[in-house]
Amino acid sequence: MSTPPPTDGMAPLVRLTRLRERYGALPRAKRELAIFGIALLFGLIAMPFLIWFAGNRVLGPYIHGQSPHAGPFALAADFLLGLLHGSAVFWIVALGPAVLLILVRLFIALLRALPTARDT
Repeated sequence: MSTPPPTDGMAPLVRLTRLRERYGALPRAKRELAIFGIALLFGLIAMPFLIWFAGNRVLGPYIHGQSPHAGPFALAADFLLGLLHGSAVFWIVALGPAVLLILVRLFIALLRALPTARDT
């Protein structure tokens, strides 16, 4: 029988609450910058692997040069090389999660700004 990992005495819910309080205490600009930074990191790091996974399932194996069975790291290396060369397509993929986040927030702000039936 395995024992649970040692904790510092706080329940997970207490830790989550304290983390939320610390995050909420940050100035709004820092919070927004942190969220945008996480979305940008997701676009730079996770998107090539998600694209490889989906493409491998739907389109077949990723062919890299003479290797007919190149793995996800070959695609990630090609992705980073495309970013370094300034290819717009690669930058659109990298910035996609951050842009999607901005668009969702804009849509929510527009919905909140619309008058409701109670306002008329």
